[in-house]
Amino acid sequence: MQQYFQCGRYRLAVNTPNARPLVMGILNITPDSFSDGGQFYSLEFALSHAEQMIADGVDIIDIGAESSRPGSPTVSLSEELDRLMPIIYALRDCGKPLSIDTYKPMVMREAIAAGADLINDINAFRADGALEAVKESDCGLCVMHMQGQPQTMQERPAYDDVFAEVTRFWGERVAALERVGVERSRISIDPGFGFGKTLAHNLVLLRNIGKMQQLMDLPMLVGASRKTMIGNLTGKPIERRLAGSVAAALVAVAQGAKIVRVHDVAETIDALAVWQAGLA
Repeated sequence: MQQYFQCGRYRLAVNTPNARPLVMGILNITPDSFSDGGQFYSLEFALSHAEQMIADGVDIIDIGAESSRPGSPTVSLSEELDRLMPIIYALRDCGKPLSIDTYKPMVMREAIAAGADLINDINAFRADGALEAVKESDCGLCVMHMQGQPQTMQERPAYDDVFAEVTRFWGERVAALERVGVERSRISIDPGFGFGKTLAHNLVLLRNIGKMQQLMDLPMLVGASRKTMIGNLTGKPIERRLAGSVAAALVAVAQGAKIVRVHDVAETIDALAVWQAGLA
């Protein structure tokens, strides 16, 4: 695996000696986010939350202007851009890579032009025009696995072999990116916990993070923070899933995951510091 993950203006260490796993902080600017219920929907509150994450030591800020929770409605292109662009312009010189959580090619183009460093696509760049939107840039790309669509993905998820099917999907999508000229140093992969998967499917993937990353030879991004799988395992509501979410992040990085996507930046960074000190 390459030593660095190329994210636009930033070259992030992912495979160098003593490198800490990268912490991606979630900044939802939607009125219907599953975890923070629109708490950071206004520009003022979103910027305040981003500033706090930066103070806490975040490595990447992941901005989402359309909820992808199960059953969530779609958002129009104009509405997503109206929510997103002011945040990008306000944060593009904050000193941290900006990741944009979107599956719309036009949003990708506009975000990259405005200064985004990473495109985090739940649809794995399958939409018409998505490959063309990102191929000429130097931004990082996250290829996430999702079975179905957010509106219906959790109704009846089914696999013959979830490990094999997810890794095969990644192989196909990475090959598609490489065919249009995207360098591997720009690509990361995400199992898509909760995106068309039962708890049993999620656990198979969680237990095989290291094996999948080794097989793909690409940096793994893991996002389990506050998700239903954490609630199923702990019996806790969303607002009480901090401990379970941090534990999931540690399980992932213990197997070699390079990036963890979290709501609770400070707590995750503290846990990683103690974990690494214990291994020294």
